[in-house]
Amino acid sequence: MYLGLDLGTSGVKAMLIDSGQKIVGSASAALDVSRPHPGWSEQDPADWIRAAEVAINGLKETHAQALAAVRGIGLSGQMHGATLLDEKDAVLRPCILWNDTRSFREAAALDSDPQFRALTGNIVFPGFTAPKLAWVRENEPEAFAKVQWVLLPKDYLRLWLTGEHMSEMSDSAGTSWLDTGKRKWSENLLAATHLDERQMPTLVEGTDGAGTLRQELAARWGMGSGVVVAGGAGDNAASACGMGTVAEGQAFVSLGTSGVLFAANASYLPNPESAVHAFCHALPNTWHQMGVILSATDALNWHSSITGRSAADLTNELGDSLKAPGSVTFLPYLSGERTPHNDAAIRGVFAGLGHESSRAVLTQAVLEGVSFAIRDSLEALRAAGTRLTRVTAIGGGSRSRYWLKSIATALNLPVDLPADGDFGAAFGAARLGLIAATGADPVAVCTAPETAETIAPEASLVPAYEDAYRRYRRLYPAIKEATM
Repeated sequence: MYLGLDLGTSGVKAMLIDSGQKIVGSASAALDVSRPHPGWSEQDPADWIRAAEVAINGLKETHAQALAAVRGIGLSGQMHGATLLDEKDAVLRPCILWNDTRSFREAAALDSDPQFRALTGNIVFPGFTAPKLAWVRENEPEAFAKVQWVLLPKDYLRLWLTGEHMSEMSDSAGTSWLDTGKRKWSENLLAATHLDERQMPTLVEGTDGAGTLRQELAARWGMGSGVVVAGGAGDNAASACGMGTVAEGQAFVSLGTSGVLFAANASYLPNPESAVHAFCHALPNTWHQMGVILSATDALNWHSSITGRSAADLTNELGDSLKAPGSVTFLPYLSGERTPHNDAAIRGVFAGLGHESSRAVLTQAVLEGVSFAIRDSLEALRAAGTRLTRVTAIGGGSRSRYWLKSIATALNLPVDLPADGDFGAAFGAARLGLIAATGADPVAVCTAPETAETIAPEASLVPAYEDAYRRYRRLYPAIKEATM
C-alpha cells in the first residue's frame, strides 16, 4: 500500500492506493485561512499537522489493515509558502501563503535584478517565497534574525513525519531561489535576500526517497518500520503525476481555488516575459510550464457568499446549454493576478451592469471571466513556445458542465474529462510514494486515465466568445488606469 498526503489551502487529503494503483480509501480534514489585513493570507503550520492527523486517523478507522501495509508515502502541497523555523525547529510566525500579496514591492525590487529571471526562468511574483523573506527582513527583523530553516508547506509535514529538512525540485522552483535549469539552489539568489544554502532544505527529485517515517508515528498508525517518504511535488506537479501529464504536449486545466493551465515539457523552456511559470517537474529531467490565475473556484465561492446561494445552485441555475456572453463582464482579480499581468494590486470588477442584470447573469459573467483568464494563460503559453491541441479538466470546478463548455469555447480547444476517479494531487503523491519505495519506472507508473468524455467548443458561439474576450482584455488597462 502507498499513502498520498496533499496539503492544500482549504484542507489536507490522505489517499491510499495499492500496488496496482487502485484507490483503496481516502479521508480529509479542513483548514482555514487567516486574512489579518487586506492582501494577507496566512496559516498556522500546527494546523497542517492537526489536519494531517485527522485525515490519517480517518483512514485508520475505515482501512486499518490497508494503512498498516503502507510502504511508501508521497507528499503534495500548496506552493510558495514561507514556513520559518528557528534552530530548534520552532515556527517563528504564521506561514505566509501563495496568495498573499503583501510583498509586491519586494518582489518588484528582486525582479529588477536581472539574475533572478536569468537563473529561475520566471518573474519574481509577490506570491513566491523569496520576496516574502525580504518582507519579513524589512518588517519583522527579530523574526528574520532567528531564521534557521525556510521550508515549503509540504516539507514542514515531512519534517514532522521524518525529522528531515528536505525538499524537491518542482516545489522549490517556485521560491525564486532555484537555478531551474541546473535543478539546484543558487547561492547568488539566496545572498540577494540575505540568506544562504545552509538555511535551505536538501534537494532531491520528487521520485526519490526523502526520509523515513518516524517510528513513533509508524507505531501510532500501525505501520512497520522503514516506510519511505518520497520527495513528492508541488500541488500542480503532483496533479500532473496523477493525471499522467508528464510527456511533451500533454496538458491539463485545473479549476481549484486558483486556476492553472499546465503543460509538460521535455526540456527547459523559460520565457518570463510572458508571465508563464517555467518550473522543474517532479520527474527527473523534465520541466513544465504553467499559466496561473489566482481566483478560479475562489471567484465562484465569493459570488456564492454574496448571493447566499451555493456554488452548485448558482451554476445549475444556468442550465446545461451554453449561452452567448451577455453585456456583463467580470474580471476575477479578487487577489490580484499572475498570468499574464503580474499585478498584485489590481482587483476584480463587474462591468456592464444594468437593471436587467440578474443573479444568473452575474453567475454567467463569473464563469466566463475565469474562462477568459484561462484563455490569457493559453495565449501566454503560446508566446512561450508551447502549442496545445487539447486539455484535460480536473479540480472541483470541473463538476460544472456549463463551466467546461465555457472553457472549451473560450480556448477553442476540446476539453477531455477523465473516467470516474480521483486523479488529483493526493493520487499523484501516492504514485510518487510508490515509485520511491519500489524503484519503479516513473513514466510507466504515471500513466493517463481513460477519457470518459470530450467536450468540444460550441462552434456557433466561438465568434461571440472571441468578441467577449476582446472586451475582457480591454477592461484590465482601463481599470488599472482608473485605480492607480
